[in-house]
Amino acid sequence: YVRSKFKVIRTYAIASPLAASTVQYSMAVAALGLSNPNPVVLGHDQLSSRRDKEQVDPMVTEIFDLIRDISDPEHPHTLEELNVIREDLISVRQVNSESGEEEEIWVKIEFTPTVPHCSLATLIGLCLRVKLERSLQQKFKLDISVTEGTHSIEGDVNKQINDKERVAAAMENPNLREMVEQCIKEVEY
Repeated sequence: YVRSKFKVIRTYAIASPLAASTVQYSMAVAALGLSNPNPVVLGHDQLSSRRDKEQVDPMVTEIFDLIRDISDPEHPHTLEELNVIREDLISVRQVNSESGEEEEIWVKIEFTPTVPHCSLATLIGLCLRVKLERSLQQKFKLDISVTEGTHSIEGDVNKQINDKERVAAAMENPNLREMVEQCIKEVEY
């Protein structure tokens, strides 16, 4: 089983420019076992009480609501339940465009992997990017990054998930595209 799963992952790693050696290594590690077999999962009461205590910008809340139900690629939980994404790690600001004719919205999202060696951090960042690019109507600039100091190769991950060409090439890979689609599909309550 591991051999056949590794073969599929290896095909992805070779076929995609997003899959630089770092990602290729990460995906191989994922094929051999879970990065974090016992993640801490926040309960429903913890999630709602955290939100009630804070005054949050409505635009931040809108962004958070779009990404809160993205599934973790490794566990049967959402990114919010695993505390990978939080409202306080999202910032939104409006700025005038260079031409001065219209306003641009800048969205910065930091996410915190459950372990410093998370092999799927790049995939999580890709899911965040794809979900927001599909969901947001207005013109925006999106910056997604691993929270500073929370991943062993955060610079490499950040570079990969913010490079438009690598993201486009990764989404051309049918195996990776299917994984992203599974993670970002709408949850029915």
